[in-house]
Amino acid sequence: MTWNISDKELGALLDQMTLEEKTTLVTGHGLWRTSANYRLNIPEILMTDGTYGVRYSIEQIDGPQDSDSQLASFLSVVNADLSRGVEGAFGSTRPATCFPNGSSFACSWDVGLAHELGEALADECQAFGVNILLGPGINIRRTPLAGRSYEYYSEDPILSGEIAAAVINGMQKNGVGASLKHFACNNSEVQRTTMSSVVEERALREIYLAGFERAIRKSNPWTVMSSYNRLNDVQAAENRWLLTDVLREEWGYDGVVVSDWHGIKDRAASMNAGNDLDMPESAARRQELLEAVKDGRVSAKALDRSCLRILKLIRTARNGLRTNITADFRKHHALSQRMAVESIVLLRNQAGLLPLDGTKLQRIAVVGAAAREPVIQGSGCATTRPTEVDIPLDEIRRLAPGATVTFNVVSDFAPDSAGEQAALTNIDAADVALFFGNTEVGYDGEGSDRTDLNLHDGQDELIDRLSRRNGRFAVILATPDAVAMPWVNQTAAVLAMFFGGQGAGRAVAEVLFGVHNPCGKLTVTFPVKLEDTPGFLTYPGENNRHIYSEGIHVGYRSYDKRKLAPQFPFGFGLSYTTFDYSNIEIDLHSIDEADTFTVSFDVTNTGKRAGKEIAQIYSRPHNPRLIRPLRELKGFVKFELQPGETKRVEVTIEARDLRYYDCDHRRWLLDAGKLTIEVAASSRDIRLERTIDVEAPALPSSILTVESQPATVLEQEFARKRFGAFLKEQLDLDDEETVKLLEYCGGSFLGIYNTVAWVAGDKISKDAMAAFLDSLNREMGRAIGKAA
Repeated sequence: MTWNISDKELGALLDQMTLEEKTTLVTGHGLWRTSANYRLNIPEILMTDGTYGVRYSIEQIDGPQDSDSQLASFLSVVNADLSRGVEGAFGSTRPATCFPNGSSFACSWDVGLAHELGEALADECQAFGVNILLGPGINIRRTPLAGRSYEYYSEDPILSGEIAAAVINGMQKNGVGASLKHFACNNSEVQRTTMSSVVEERALREIYLAGFERAIRKSNPWTVMSSYNRLNDVQAAENRWLLTDVLREEWGYDGVVVSDWHGIKDRAASMNAGNDLDMPESAARRQELLEAVKDGRVSAKALDRSCLRILKLIRTARNGLRTNITADFRKHHALSQRMAVESIVLLRNQAGLLPLDGTKLQRIAVVGAAAREPVIQGSGCATTRPTEVDIPLDEIRRLAPGATVTFNVVSDFAPDSAGEQAALTNIDAADVALFFGNTEVGYDGEGSDRTDLNLHDGQDELIDRLSRRNGRFAVILATPDAVAMPWVNQTAAVLAMFFGGQGAGRAVAEVLFGVHNPCGKLTVTFPVKLEDTPGFLTYPGENNRHIYSEGIHVGYRSYDKRKLAPQFPFGFGLSYTTFDYSNIEIDLHSIDEADTFTVSFDVTNTGKRAGKEIAQIYSRPHNPRLIRPLRELKGFVKFELQPGETKRVEVTIEARDLRYYDCDHRRWLLDAGKLTIEVAASSRDIRLERTIDVEAPALPSSILTVESQPATVLEQEFARKRFGAFLKEQLDLDDEETVKLLEYCGGSFLGIYNTVAWVAGDKISKDAMAAFLDSLNREMGRAIGKAA
């Protein structure tokens, strides 16, 4: 079972392999395995899908492995119609725990819980003989329409990276590898294998790559999966800047890069870029690689490097196998319920409608098919056949045993239909009405983006209509991402479950009836309407290019900068109790790039119920050198308080996380000056703040050239003094004359050379000015290097 072999022995194996064997090793076998080499006793490893559950297809994994059968089976997955059910979509799939999907459980903001998820996924993988689970997925939820939003965590890279690292550590410490995906900018399903995500480098690094870097630094996943899309007009699987320059050389990653399934279009280009493993098996692409190595388009060294990485991966995976493991599905179902409880977000609760008292209610009207047939997950390769499913309607009846609970579907309320009057009577007579709403089942998933932010099948109109008849009206939403709520001010309460997994039915009922206090908070911003979303004007792209026009201002960063009120802000979530914040302290008054500091503060539960709070730490720069968001998340913590209890809370922040990326200097930089650290209950609910000093070189806003406007040279005292000294020496000026010339230069719109030449003629040559500015740039660059 295991494969105990040293690095030296791995090298010897590589030396014995023929070119054909090497190209076979870097090509998958069938849909889900690496290629074994029986001549050299190199075993295979098995991988399968699942960002929130283990999808083990018996036909695909245990059935015929010929290419025709495998391609047909693969296409049946990605083109599946979820409305036919999981069995219809995937054939005979082994039951496994369907945990809350990424967009749901990230709302728990609970890193410890994410680690438990990783442990549970590892147990089920071990029971099935799976070595690598293809997840987690952490692409930024740039638009709520994106088809795979339900798999992803957040619009913020720090939150995404922290949760992903915890999941990966939970898996890999228990012998199962992760595949961090999709690298990078897989933010839409529109023409997903041909569309180019056109993203400026600063936004790439600060937003779209930052979560990956964080997860890799904190968990070192065994594999990273390249994405389907093109990135800045280069296929992601063939993008050397992405896979080698950034991932390998800057971040130091030395695991295996695996392609998304059939994501490679040019095998030689992908190997040269650093994409090691081509999945699934493709005889055509294997032959392309073989010919490319023979004719020198791919070096033998590049092929050997990828082979050695894959051999090391096989060794790690085989040695992680645990025999005689039996997955405890009952325990994992309970974990799924607990995760759902921690993740449900209470968005509205007028007049304290919730929690409900099941002992006092006489009539409860439940509306919506999702109460009886819960929507627990999205559609696509991640879809998991659940071991069991909690039914919300049954759980409501369990918690209100003395009440009459009526149930109607949306079609019962069709005007002039036979059942309309009876259905309306149920609403009118109810002590409380509970509406279970959802987006279109089967359309929220891989292969297609949503076309709007509406609920399905006229539900928005019906919510508005029914909530006007009964003021005690609560809406429970099962959606992949944010939705519009044109009816929100008419309803008394709103809960967001997202896709809460197989235990969400019990979880939401127990939150509704106060068995648990809601404690989830949003990981994305909910817009009032689709037109408010940051990338609206350039979504979904055209001519195979999707321009990310909002740059670094993704999600809450954009709403803050535009002073645009969202429906619900990032980080928002209500509770059945209340929390007060006080007594902020920061252990350092001044920081530089190498520092780590601790923010501490008191939080008191001022209500009558025990509850959990999620405190968020944001940074707000005062006078940023380049354009910056108003504030950005830098840390968070979740904790529980009993009624009246006060807890001293601490959050540690690394100064490296306060940096921004300067594309001219090609460095991460800290702004010199003042920085405010904010303690918040959400991005729009700042409770405490403290200002600290940042020690860093004070730089002009851009690299200086002879065409730079003089104000750019003069804006920082360091550069101003050097420039004044240069003019004084070159033009033989006294101090007063130098000051006056600097003042004159400061008001010019011309380039710095032309400005000086206008009054000094040819006394300073353009070459001399350029040489001075180059030396000044180098001097400032050295200052940056010392600070780093």
